[in-house]
Amino acid sequence: MTPTYQAILFDCDGVIADSEASWNDIDRVHLQHFGVPDYRGEQKEHVIGRSFSISVGFYKDFFGLSPSVEELVEQRTGVAAQFYAEKIPIFDGVVETLLKLQAMNLKLALATSSVSRLIMPFLERHDIAKYFDAIITGEMVKNGKPHPDIYLLAAQKCGVDAKNCFVIEDALAGLQAGRATGATTVAIPDARWLDPKLFEGQADHIVGELSEIVPLVRSMLPS
Repeated sequence: MTPTYQAILFDCDGVIADSEASWNDIDRVHLQHFGVPDYRGEQKEHVIGRSFSISVGFYKDFFGLSPSVEELVEQRTGVAAQFYAEKIPIFDGVVETLLKLQAMNLKLALATSSVSRLIMPFLERHDIAKYFDAIITGEMVKNGKPHPDIYLLAAQKCGVDAKNCFVIEDALAGLQAGRATGATTVAIPDARWLDPKLFEGQADHIVGELSEIVPLVRSMLPS
């Protein structure tokens, strides 16, 4: 059955927030606290797009860190909070894109693995929270990406079936989560961090930048 598109569910980091470069710095500071020197994002592919608990769990195992996952999550969140409140920019064209999609009578939701302590100050600083009908953050679901929980909840909050949604992602884990809901997935690979070839066959559509979402969505709506 052809979907009747009613909503667009956005990841935040790497889609709305140009934050992936900052995450290398965040994790360098975070890991230095536990005796890991000079981290430069060498393990980024294992944590990009994943929930905080999964990410720090990976670091805990890979680097042999002794604190609990809960302690690592709290410390990483504290480091990241300052970056989100003060430094991390949005991508060019975000507001214009959101306004054009709203004009198509589509619901818009943000579904991010990051926690509200990070995301809400970021959204407020850039004055973009007002464009979203629902904002779902990592602590609101039991199972983070690549599990589908966060996108299912975002669709529910928008009052639509996930099968009638687009999911916009820059991370393979997020695309896996989107596919598991039955949504139409759109990848925006950032070649600075991951080889775009990794996304082939992992999304229904692949675009080069956020602005390309508008004509893609328009082409798939009833005329």
